[in-house]
Amino acid sequence: MNTDILYLFIAFLSAAIVTAIGLPLIIKACRYFKLYDLPNERKIHHMPVPRLGGLIFMPAAVIGLAMASWLRVQNGWDGFVFGVSTLAMTIGGLMIYIIGIIDDRVGMKASHKFVIQTIAALILPLCNLIITDLNGIFGLHQIMPFVGYVLTVILILTIVNAINLIDGIDGLSSGLCILILLAYTYLLRGNPAIASLDAAIVGSLCVFWCFNVFGKVGGWKIFMGDAGSLFLGYVCAYMGIKSLMRPIAPVDCGEEQMLISITLLLIPVLDVMRVAIQRLLTGHGIFVPDKTHIHHILMSAGLSMHAALACILVLFLLICGINYALWQCHFLMPVIVLTDVAIYALIIGVLMMVGKSEN
Repeated sequence: MNTDILYLFIAFLSAAIVTAIGLPLIIKACRYFKLYDLPNERKIHHMPVPRLGGLIFMPAAVIGLAMASWLRVQNGWDGFVFGVSTLAMTIGGLMIYIIGIIDDRVGMKASHKFVIQTIAALILPLCNLIITDLNGIFGLHQIMPFVGYVLTVILILTIVNAINLIDGIDGLSSGLCILILLAYTYLLRGNPAIASLDAAIVGSLCVFWCFNVFGKVGGWKIFMGDAGSLFLGYVCAYMGIKSLMRPIAPVDCGEEQMLISITLLLIPVLDVMRVAIQRLLTGHGIFVPDKTHIHHILMSAGLSMHAALACILVLFLLICGINYALWQCHFLMPVIVLTDVAIYALIIGVLMMVGKSEN
């Protein structure tokens, strides 16, 4: 086995073991302290479910990364550098993680959470993790630093909330993040620390996904809560922006790497943008929860929760395959992105019509 793959597997396995041990303990603690996600008219589940599964993601990721890095050092590796951007991601991720825990435990207003998210988002550009080149999307290349700063913060906030808000049915947010972070594990393999972090989070998520989707059978079902979904959103945002930075970017063509990041994050970002615009157009507050996300629409069209999950994951893979094929056929990136948006809009439109006829 290639040594790099071995270290990634160690990170994956270590985090998976920590999660497999930690989740049952969290579930028992939630039952003891009666920390449940209670059903209401907006939620899919009908019974109280422990909601603090996301607590395990950060410690599992840290342990997985530490194990892989320690073994690398034991074998003569001296390439680990705790850079400024890594420090920024750690601080921002910890802030996001803490407000998620507070929200899961006692509740927070959406506007208050958004303020803390904004502060966490501001940290990354301050540490020079900033988009300064749009790599040809819609004909744009170099942009002014101030514009890049604002754009970076907006993108971070969008991705964080996209991953958080799409977490509405079992296995969806975790399933998408497994696929997204698996891709970044491969794409960012040139940076062993970042790739190991991605692999560790994937390991933790795979175990959580089993508890979340199939745990009802043995009484071990648990939700990740905001502590998990917000943390995952911040990690995905960081990886998406970090993958565009030189010399980390895995390909010479910046336009290609920009398309890869757009493709990986497209479905949750399109969904949160559509929902936000729809709420504004209908006069509802942007932070007011409703049942208009893609998984709600699929279920309104008559699909079961697991069928809706499968459809969205298949759509993710379909978009990836279409974009790869179009890129290989030398289509321009704006054409590819517009094709994705058209496919998404068509699917949503059809589903909404089917849902109305069902009702």
